[in-house]
Amino acid sequence: MAKPTLNDFVTARIAAGHLSEDDVINVRRYVYGDMAVSLEEGEALFRLNNANISYHDTWFELFPEAILDILVHQAKPEGYVSEDKATWLIDQILADGHICGKTELDAVLHVLEKARDVPEKLEQFALRAVADSVIAGEGPTRSGTHLKPGVIADAEVELLRRVLYASSGSRGVAISKAEAEVLFDLNDATVEAENAPAWSELFAKAVANFVMAMSGFTPPPRKIALERENWLEQPGGFDGGLGGFFKKMFSGGVGGIRDAYGDKPDPFAARGNELLAEIAANEVVTEEEAAWLVNRIGRDGILHENEKALLRFIREESPNIHPALMPLLEKV
Repeated sequence: MAKPTLNDFVTARIAAGHLSEDDVINVRRYVYGDMAVSLEEGEALFRLNNANISYHDTWFELFPEAILDILVHQAKPEGYVSEDKATWLIDQILADGHICGKTELDAVLHVLEKARDVPEKLEQFALRAVADSVIAGEGPTRSGTHLKPGVIADAEVELLRRVLYASSGSRGVAISKAEAEVLFDLNDATVEAENAPAWSELFAKAVANFVMAMSGFTPPPRKIALERENWLEQPGGFDGGLGGFFKKMFSGGVGGIRDAYGDKPDPFAARGNELLAEIAANEVVTEEEAAWLVNRIGRDGILHENEKALLRFIREESPNIHPALMPLLEKV
């Protein structure tokens, strides 16, 4: 009699409607019995995960671990996720026709955080999945509860922050235009909602990081530029919190940057006068930057509070503002 395969085992557990701790141990034996995880085994794991049965907690550890091994640890060269593998992962997640769930997003984040390089489309997929879940109210949060449609809660802000953090290793330290666009889309879709204050902070910091990088300035690492500081609750609101942070970082020369970083390592210490020249040049809002901001801010015809905060930041931080932005600045 032929030995049951992983697919046979998965079919039986789906029919039973639950996956016990012993079942998870058996799945692990099937998957790692030959010291490797194949794409076919990965597809069986996705079939089991998409069955929406009851799962023992250990399943939520095994699933992301196995997907990470398939895409990252078994890649050649190790750590580099190919376009084909990224497409495979996205296709598996979308196979059940639902927005990326908690376990699947965990798997994507494991890949983004551990890989040396991943295709940009995978990071954008994760960011868009969180944004779409917030808008639709269909995606489970980290706590296992369900989202309130159109409202960004603290848990969702931290998911967005984790996606942006995870991308720093493979996609560069600066926030990309594609990432900024997703954040703007989410901001537009939740304009009337009672969003968590942390969302305003993350939105403003991320887009400001992108704008500063557009002219070629080497921005601070994402984990510093996007770390949570509760600046809305600080004296002076935007000006005393986020504005003060970036004023030190971008307008105070090398010494100001060191002040902004505090006790953190200064990655720019060796650049000296070259850095000062970059800061002076990049405080200027260029025509390209102005055109993008005008188009993006005015896309839905509403000037949101978070967008006003961005414009105040630009008005105060830039010594030379492009005329295209003046009509918007006059509304702030």
